[in-house]
Amino acid sequence: MLDVISSTLTSAVAIAISPIPIIAVILMLMTPRATRLGVSFLVAWFLGIVLATTVAALLSGVLPEPSMNESQPVLGAIMLVIGAGLLFLGWRQWRSRPGPSETAELPAWMTKIDGLRTPAAFGLGFALAAVNPKNLLVAASAGAVIGRSELPAGEFIAVVAVFSGVAALSVLLPVLTMLIVPRVAASALDAIRSWLTDNNATIMTVLLTVIGFNVIGKGLGMFG
Repeated sequence: MLDVISSTLTSAVAIAISPIPIIAVILMLMTPRATRLGVSFLVAWFLGIVLATTVAALLSGVLPEPSMNESQPVLGAIMLVIGAGLLFLGWRQWRSRPGPSETAELPAWMTKIDGLRTPAAFGLGFALAAVNPKNLLVAASAGAVIGRSELPAGEFIAVVAVFSGVAALSVLLPVLTMLIVPRVAASALDAIRSWLTDNNATIMTVLLTVIGFNVIGKGLGMFG
């Protein structure tokens, strides 16, 4: 079980340090409904990662099991497609980065976060985790590793929980900070939001490129 966790840890960290969900939850924590919105977003974010990872693991687990030393071309092809998708998204992020004289801007939907209600915050968190192409591809690559490991049910659940917990840490920490030390959190979180906004494209480019090449390498190795 530990070797599976270690194999998926890079993907979990990649999801954890994705700037957009961190910025979104910070903006929610700066509203009058900080606690309700932040907690709802956190729960949905975690559940979305669990769902995306579990579905990918179950789908990869139904593929025919090769005999020892036999290649796995079907899973290898799937991993290559996922890796190529991650590289493409990384290229798009790099192309979208602001120029030297330009100011980085948040997506238009983020300007409406201060007017969100609890159900909308929940839906947003779930969508960013389970529907967003960037996170979905990263979670799918981790799910493929978990699914092919043939873990017992208890260990399978534990690995998915650990993976999802690590991936959700970056959203959990701001929420806990605001709940425990709200005065300190306000200025600190605003500074973090500004830095992430300015460097969003660069961070995501590096993450998606590293994970993409890693997934492609694993895919190639499955062809024997």
